[in-house]
Amino acid sequence: MVIVYVLLALAVLAVLVAADWYLWRRLFRDTTTGPGRARRTGVVVIAGGWILAVGALVAERAGAPFLLQRVLAWPGFLWLALSVYLLLAVLAGEVVRPLLRRVLERRAPRPVQPTPTPAPAAPSVAPAPSAEPAPPADPAAPAQPAPSRRLLVSRVVAGAAAAAAVGTVGYGTYGVLRGPRVKRVTVPLAKLPRAAHGYRIAVVSDIHLGPILGRGFAQTVVDTVNSTRPDLIAVVGDLVDGSVKDLGPAAAPLAQLEARHGSWFVTGNHEYFSGAEQWVAEVRRLGLRPLENARAELPWFDLAGVNDVTGEREGHGPDYAKALDDRDTARACVLLAHQPVQIHEAVRHGVDLQLSGHTHGGQLWPGNFIAAAANPTLAGLDRYGDTQLYVSRGAGAWGPPTRVGAPSDITVIELASTRA
Repeated sequence: MVIVYVLLALAVLAVLVAADWYLWRRLFRDTTTGPGRARRTGVVVIAGGWILAVGALVAERAGAPFLLQRVLAWPGFLWLALSVYLLLAVLAGEVVRPLLRRVLERRAPRPVQPTPTPAPAAPSVAPAPSAEPAPPADPAAPAQPAPSRRLLVSRVVAGAAAAAAVGTVGYGTYGVLRGPRVKRVTVPLAKLPRAAHGYRIAVVSDIHLGPILGRGFAQTVVDTVNSTRPDLIAVVGDLVDGSVKDLGPAAAPLAQLEARHGSWFVTGNHEYFSGAEQWVAEVRRLGLRPLENARAELPWFDLAGVNDVTGEREGHGPDYAKALDDRDTARACVLLAHQPVQIHEAVRHGVDLQLSGHTHGGQLWPGNFIAAAANPTLAGLDRYGDTQLYVSRGAGAWGPPTRVGAPSDITVIELASTRA
């Protein structure tokens, strides 16, 4: 098994090295006339970006001093996103490159044909023969493309690719830092009593407070949630990426969450990377009510919550029997579970609606295709038998503070009674 992991790591490293060499070639070598400062700068930029990115990942997981995490996080994580879109843009440029070359060839001025002159009269004295006559020109020989034209094409394509990548990452980062938008979804439940028709649950997932998204972002999320005036708030995991010591002040605005039936919390996989027990205690101190494989009987339905599957490594995994058995099955049941893959257990236990996050909707296109392959539902509302599943794209972002093709959201689920 160790050999398999080593071979896989070497394969990934080989792919990264090949991709980076390709980027350097197209962006720096092909756009310059020879070795020099520009090409050396390209090596420094690409190699330095990956050093910062690996450093940011290692510092976060190793619990390095928080100041060091913050210093590395911005350039390191942004390079991860930028490198993806640089590669995609340069690959797209391969299609444009021959088309642009043809356009330039057609627009190039044609050489002026010289006007033929009459042959001079034969001299009385024959000229001395030249020692080595010039070879006749071959009119059928193809004209060689001018090197300056190839250089121009490379520079235009490289400049456009860089501008497209920087623009994409810049806009995606602005979208995250601006804060999540509110999304409203109506979910009919057959067992919901008529009195609960229109009940509003604000679903908040994947805030990912950390070295980049801090207290200001948490305050934006809280203000957005409170502006929807929900009856209940469900925080469905991946609240933080770091310890209570480092991120406790950033999470403090969560104490301002307001809902008629309170704010509830279940763990996500990132809580188990950050000290789940400490964070459960911290959110309880802030006024949220953790549901650790537990259930609460609210006036019109049961609200249950299970731990994330990552907790199994620490002996604190999900216990569906503890949370869902021995309940009145005539009452509607809403389950908070971080990962969509937990839907299969929810179906087996007769849950009416599961609320999840985790996928980020893919976060960075085309990552949505990978996320869709790993999860039963990528985002939105879906149905599995008699159980409905809603997956939020999340409020924040992990790694790069950037989203492309998967905008962040806070979803207000409005429960509808089919008896109304």
